[in-house]
Amino acid sequence: MGAGRSEGSEYIVRVSKTEMVAAVLPLQEHWLPLSNLDLLLPLVDVGVFFCYKKPAATSGDDADNQLSAFESMVGVLKKALAQTLGSHYAFAGEVVPNLVGEPEILCNNGGVCFVEAFAEVDLKDLNLYNPDESIEGKLVPQRKHGILAVQATQLKCGGLVVACTFDHRIADAYSANMFLVSWAEMARSKTITVMPSFRRSLLNPRHPGSIHPSLDDMYVPITALAPPKDPELDADDLISRIYYITGDQLNRLQSLASSTNGCRRTKLQCFSAFLWKMIAKWAIIKNMDKKVTKLGIVVDGRTRLSEGDKHKASLMGSYFGNVLSIPYGAKQVSEINDKPLDWVADEVHKLLEGAVTKEHFLGLIDWVEAHRPVPGLAKIYYNGSEDGPALVVSSGQQFPVSKVDFGWGNPAFGSYHFPWEGDAGYVMPMPSPAGNGDWVVYMRLFKGQLELIEAEAAQVFRPLTSNYLGFD
Repeated sequence: MGAGRSEGSEYIVRVSKTEMVAAVLPLQEHWLPLSNLDLLLPLVDVGVFFCYKKPAATSGDDADNQLSAFESMVGVLKKALAQTLGSHYAFAGEVVPNLVGEPEILCNNGGVCFVEAFAEVDLKDLNLYNPDESIEGKLVPQRKHGILAVQATQLKCGGLVVACTFDHRIADAYSANMFLVSWAEMARSKTITVMPSFRRSLLNPRHPGSIHPSLDDMYVPITALAPPKDPELDADDLISRIYYITGDQLNRLQSLASSTNGCRRTKLQCFSAFLWKMIAKWAIIKNMDKKVTKLGIVVDGRTRLSEGDKHKASLMGSYFGNVLSIPYGAKQVSEINDKPLDWVADEVHKLLEGAVTKEHFLGLIDWVEAHRPVPGLAKIYYNGSEDGPALVVSSGQQFPVSKVDFGWGNPAFGSYHFPWEGDAGYVMPMPSPAGNGDWVVYMRLFKGQLELIEAEAAQVFRPLTSNYLGFD
């Protein structure tokens, strides 16, 4: 970032100011341990960004008026952030290793790095289809210290991009969504609807623990990681793209993937099955038909852990932290490629069946406890040398794109941004800001996989354009 034009960049971003924003009320410094489910997350950052059209109240198009409007909006963002960090205090702290090397949060109100910037580009000209070019390193901040970083960028047209990057070890998407909605509520002088809870005892291990053997298939201590990934995959690069899928296409996929016996699968299961078949077809082209391909689905455990207990459901509904598991299915590439879509959708359903239970998550907490202080990781994220392509799908259907209104209207667009360098692809479908049943899908896959998808499923995966979003 800065005045220099980086390779592949089409516009310049200039940083005008960087400062730390801390909670407005003084906080008692204290330590907050990570839960056993937090300890399953590697050190990886997650980004999220929201694009806003020029506020209607902005008078005139001259630079002075636009700068004044931007400064006013930044003032609102900073004041509301300082207020929100009082309740979401973990985001104002820092991660420090404890005596056995496990990460803990030092809640010291060190604050959040807040960057103000100007981008020489109009909102309608942002190439959101290719976030590697338009978003990464420009509009989404790098987290250099602390747990959360924020960037507000004024666009040439008077529009605004608000973006955050956070440490995934501290928060999952559910927690980040809770924070974003609270921040927007504070900006509009509203009361925070859901106050976060950091009650780690909700995720305490059992004594004695009870660990189902299936968990050893899903998770692995880092001391037992597989050999490096296939060099065939290494030769290809993971890249990010954003598409939209119309509601009609989603309904069509659901019909095609629903069994002839009348069993109707969810849209997420049908979408995941369709993608799995596309990835398998790519592997066939790469002569990996004898290898195993894996599909994982991220499952949120909040509702599962509170099954049958209304009080615990209320507590888990406000819990801030990671409550995730990633069950996966593994099949031979040729089998996924050859079998019909409804059969693959049934396999997706089966892989989820065992993990959408209270016992699965209680067992996972116990599994981590049994291996501490050695960290564990989801196996699907790390492909061994004998493995074919792997894919993780994380539902972003709760993404609150219609609720992140800081006082100048709803975002015209919003998306998560997760340009990680793992061995597995990562896909997150989110609701379209149009609110019409369409999906916006962030996809980080190997270049060749995306090329195949665009060539053979162009009617399903349509590149996100300014025209679709109504920016023109």
